Amino acid sequence: MQSWVNKLWYDGHILRFVLWPLSLVFAAITWFRRQLYTVGVKPQAVLPVPVIIVGNITVGGSGKTPTVIYLIELLRKQGYKPGVISRGYGVDIDGVRSVYTGDSACLVGDEPAMIVARTQVPMVVGAKRIDAAHQLLNDFDVDLIISDDGLQHYALGRDIELVILDGERRLGNGMLLPAGPLREGQWRTSTVDHVIINGGEAQRGEQQMLLKPTLWHSVNGKQRQSNAPQPEQEVVAMAGIGNPSRFFDTLAGMGYRLDRVQAFDDHSAYSEATLSALAAERPLLMTEKDAVKCREFAKDNWWYLAVDAKLSPSFDQQLLTRVKQVVEEKQR
Repeated sequence: MQSWVNKLWYDGHILRFVLWPLSLVFAAITWFRRQLYTVGVKPQAVLPVPVIIVGNITVGGSGKTPTVIYLIELLRKQGYKPGVISRGYGVDIDGVRSVYTGDSACLVGDEPAMIVARTQVPMVVGAKRIDAAHQLLNDFDVDLIISDDGLQHYALGRDIELVILDGERRLGNGMLLPAGPLREGQWRTSTVDHVIINGGEAQRGEQQMLLKPTLWHSVNGKQRQSNAPQPEQEVVAMAGIGNPSRFFDTLAGMGYRLDRVQAFDDHSAYSEATLSALAAERPLLMTEKDAVKCREFAKDNWWYLAVDAKLSPSFDQQLLTRVKQVVEEKQR
């Protein structure tokens, strides 16, 4: 399914023109919905702490999770106490739920499980981000909220908006859903505080982000890092992220010999039988987001690669300056 969608959205498939009328309907619906908040028919919740939205205008992964982790670490260094809210994609949550280290991805979502495992940040997930934000403020000592996704969740007031774009795919064919990958038109990028480009080349006015591989980790936690596969070794690689080829290219660039690669749909659920059959004899390499869904049944030769986002000092300074201004405004 994902490969067919990629052809439609990113390879210029002619079917996009057949679906274009549906994109017009989608555009009308989303415009009307935005207007309800713009004119005040639907209220927007304003919170007592700064709210940073980390989102995108395209469907699929673009690097939001590494960006959220980067912001958590950046803000903590400046003395802030950030908390995170998220939809918890792919899981059925009744109301809202706090996320704790060790929580299963099938209960809270793969990205929330990964964020908390990496940072131990206070985090709450739920379909209604406003409810998640209120529980976060009530139950944890936080003075700033980062929303993982939620750019189009206009019921939640926001002070800073960051849009993350895949630098290789960018806006695809430039069309709205379902003919293209866009949730909102390209115009939306001109209304946000920063457009962050993950890989590829940042254009004028955009911020460049690079994902730097760090260390290999044992998925089941039973192996030492020194036992991790070495470059030139034959391995099997899998990825269930928005752009799996990016992970495979990273491994090839590190010198690994990819005996087999397997791309899964983003947010896929995995079984021990499927992955064991995929890599019966060779080490199985995966992303950190995939690993949180495999911890309970992982084999000793399964490894995940941690990556860190890197942004410019200029971006850091601009963001921190804006956060300080928002804090001062809310204290008046």
